[in-house]
Amino acid sequence: MLLVHLNFAKGFRGGERQTQLLIEELSKLGLKQKLIVRKGSELTQRCEQIKNLEILEIDKPYILHISAIKGASLLHAHETKAAQFAYFAHLLTSVPYIITRRVDNPIKNNFLNKKIYTNAAKVVALSRAIESEILKVAPKAKTQIIPSAFTNAALHLDKVDAIKKRFEGKYLVGNVGALDDGHKGQSYLIEVAKAVESSHPDIHFIFVGRGQDEAKLKEQAKGLTNVTFEGFVNNVNDYISSFDLFVFPSNNEGLGSILLDVMQLGTPIIASEVGGIVDIIDDGINGLLTPVKDSTAIQEALLELYNDKEKAKTLAANAKKNIHNYCAATMALRYQTIYNEVKKNNDI
Repeated sequence: MLLVHLNFAKGFRGGERQTQLLIEELSKLGLKQKLIVRKGSELTQRCEQIKNLEILEIDKPYILHISAIKGASLLHAHETKAAQFAYFAHLLTSVPYIITRRVDNPIKNNFLNKKIYTNAAKVVALSRAIESEILKVAPKAKTQIIPSAFTNAALHLDKVDAIKKRFEGKYLVGNVGALDDGHKGQSYLIEVAKAVESSHPDIHFIFVGRGQDEAKLKEQAKGLTNVTFEGFVNNVNDYISSFDLFVFPSNNEGLGSILLDVMQLGTPIIASEVGGIVDIIDDGINGLLTPVKDSTAIQEALLELYNDKEKAKTLAANAKKNIHNYCAATMALRYQTIYNEVKKNNDI
């Protein structure tokens, strides 16, 4: 069986990280795999050492490279352009395909999208919110929910200590993600920083990541002594482990896979009550949820955990109890079951 993964994303964000994790785990299970990406993809660099994996970079228009899937038993599309490619490749070659949809954005309700999702052998959604959007467009789509996995990346205790030493005496509130305010809502957290700068000078806010709204957010935070922008870092887990609290004020989120890393590392969470976040955060049990686009609510939740360290510890401990359900090995086994079912049905 040759499993061909398709991911034509420009950069390397959560979806590409999850694609890499899945391929790595499937390699451990002995699956023969191929990864087709756009020219210059960072996924190539990240995956080139994986065993039993062939990587092929192609140019636009991607469909002209249909020969790239030669010998494929099954196609797995990991983003929208890949799903389009998989659909047309299926029409031309009859090779079955599955789709993983990772965002809860509304899907354009048109003939092509209906066909793409309906004809897929399986459409995997990361959360109920995503599944709902799929079924609005393609009610007959064969959906299944498989959440993302935490990365289990290396943790360097010396680097964690170094970060804490840099901000010695501070209560660190962290955020990790692309600086894309329309999506991730970092401006609401900066509003909180403004509100508590004088009243709680020991609370310090750290933003990890880069993105299209970096200049805008830095301008908003101009003059604040309690905000630090760290930019892009390779050791994300070291930062998460140094935080006293992780705040994720997203305006929309298919799942919010970074939260799984935060849960696994034992850092308490405040997140928006939106999208797939509610599938993994149970308000008051393993984290706190706040209304979307509400800096006042974020501030209240933040100060609640700042003043009640035991509650924060309890939330983090509860979050870590069931984190094994979100490990990469579990995710890979769930996908392998789908692959085997599709192959069996196709053989018939």
